Amino acid sequence: MDSFIQFFSENGTELLEKTWEHIYISLIAIGLGVIVAVPLGILLTRVQKIANFVMGLLNILQTVPSFAILALFIPLLGVGLIPAIVALFLYSLMPILRNTYIGLRDVKRDLIEAGKGMGMTEWERIRLVELPLAIPVIMAGIRLAAVFLIGWATLASYIGAGGLGDYIFSGMNLYKPEYILAGAIPVTILALITDLLLGKVENWVTPKGIRRTKAHA
Repeated sequence: MDSFIQFFSENGTELLEKTWEHIYISLIAIGLGVIVAVPLGILLTRVQKIANFVMGLLNILQTVPSFAILALFIPLLGVGLIPAIVALFLYSLMPILRNTYIGLRDVKRDLIEAGKGMGMTEWERIRLVELPLAIPVIMAGIRLAAVFLIGWATLASYIGAGGLGDYIFSGMNLYKPEYILAGAIPVTILALITDLLLGKVENWVTPKGIRRTKAHA
């Protein structure tokens, strides 16, 4: 315990830098995941013929070990931030895309038909009817992906991208538990804080009527 406290007192500034690197890598990857997966999930509900193929392809991708994904990108993109972010982005796609697709697909048809009856265009139905109703399911996917990515981002140090994984790998190589704890504890805290913040965002973007329905479910 004394060595752990001493480590923090001697490496506090570096720890903050590594934490920021970890947040940066995770934030970019999850942001790209949302930007790509949510529109793709909407598209798949309109093009059912390719939905099963795309979902199956992503399921296969999820089974590939994360170390293997990182290693595959080294010949293509080298080492550092870019291959780490690309690999994490690919891992973020499945939970966000699946939840977006399921959330929109499960919207009741009579509500969609009501929107048509009111003269709404397809985009208006998506924006005003389907997305608000699917928000809780979509946000659940984003929260899951974000928490997983924060843990997986420790592997970024394997290819020189930095982050809190540097401490974990150093601790494993040097047999120093304080290094492992210095990486693992902040990662756990970041994951908990991220889930809490995204829960607040979910409440903020979910229509009040749906929040009340969830509360009484």
